[in-house]
Amino acid sequence: MKTSRLAVLALATGMTFGLASPSLAQSSSSSAETYRLLNLFGDVFEQVKTKYVEKVDDKQLIEAAINGMLTSLDPHSSYLNMDNFEEMQVDTRGEFGGLGIEVTMEEGFVKVISPIYDTPAEKAGLQPGDFITHIDGTAIRGKTLNDAVEMMRGKVNTDIILTIIRKGEQAPFDVTLTRAVIKIQSVRAEVKEDIGYIRITKFNEQTFSGLQRAIGDMRDQIGPEIKGLVIDLRNNPGGLLDQAISVSDAFLDKGEIVSTRPRDTENTERYNARTGDLAEGLPVVVLINDGSASASEIVAGALQDHRRAVIMGTRSFGKGSVQTILPMPGNVALRLTTARYYTPSGKSIQEVGIVPDIIVPQARVESIESDVRRSEASLSGALRNEDEGTSDAEKDANSRRDDAEQLAIDDYQLSRALDMIRGISLFGPRPQG
Repeated sequence: MKTSRLAVLALATGMTFGLASPSLAQSSSSSAETYRLLNLFGDVFEQVKTKYVEKVDDKQLIEAAINGMLTSLDPHSSYLNMDNFEEMQVDTRGEFGGLGIEVTMEEGFVKVISPIYDTPAEKAGLQPGDFITHIDGTAIRGKTLNDAVEMMRGKVNTDIILTIIRKGEQAPFDVTLTRAVIKIQSVRAEVKEDIGYIRITKFNEQTFSGLQRAIGDMRDQIGPEIKGLVIDLRNNPGGLLDQAISVSDAFLDKGEIVSTRPRDTENTERYNARTGDLAEGLPVVVLINDGSASASEIVAGALQDHRRAVIMGTRSFGKGSVQTILPMPGNVALRLTTARYYTPSGKSIQEVGIVPDIIVPQARVESIESDVRRSEASLSGALRNEDEGTSDAEKDANSRRDDAEQLAIDDYQLSRALDMIRGISLFGPRPQG
């Protein structure tokens, strides 16, 4: 039995055995040590399999051993079994066959947070707060949220029946939906008066196209009065390298974006910007924090080094390594760290992170103003303003002030970013007369 196992290990490592020539003495010694350790692994495997207190599954043991080998290298290398690999592909593709609802688990049922616009869920009239109790007649109670999500996903153009409990309805009712291609929205945009606000939550295959649409929509909504863009990368854990490069390139006309250096530095790769700035020179502020990692740091580092954007917030996470997905037989894969990346100035941010140009910790703002505002108008006998009443412009200014004060309370970092854009715009080109 032992000889057979050793033969298998030899085949797995590509070793051959026989008389070694003097010139191969060092190589043979190294191979012998590797062979001895693999033999030890086989012995440990046999001991665990035959003597552990409970029966163990061979596949589970071997996968755990592989994962242990990879995770011992660094925190980002790992083994992806079939389920993990498929989920990773869905995440990076940014699309899947499903219904288009954001959900959570509450009281043992799946609760609808929100249907996504223009998806089967939205067209079928599902509403925030709906509870899904059954999927195709199978009760949800007792299952995990991941189990329920997997049941709702499936092949495009296949039907699924959801049993819904809705506030105000006397009894549960069934809704039949047809699965469609659902695109995960990694880019969300919002107009902040005369500034475009773009939130990027992750870098998947939909990110750059989503950014292009967002910038176009902002220009259409705000028009020529647009003062700039805020790109929010806070709590963005990263994603696809090529998307980080494309997002950086969107704001750069030339120059290096990032370089990746593997163990063999002769294989260093450099990625450069192409002509064209989607923002057409508008001021840009990028928000980061300690949840901004990897691809987010590539974007922030490139725009910072080229002085194309003001980086604001707090120091980023500091993940300066590149992971490559290596598919293996059996629809499994390895996520292996294969290189480090460097910003255009040649800096590695591994463990260090991106330090913002302007450090703005997230803070809670409280007003210290008194209830009575002191002004000229409060003085006895003060002259009155010639214009009676409050003008529309004044009302608009008061409304904007109230909104700004509320934003400073809700999101102090974003409030500062908007102030920065408006400050820069004050010193921009002025019309000639």
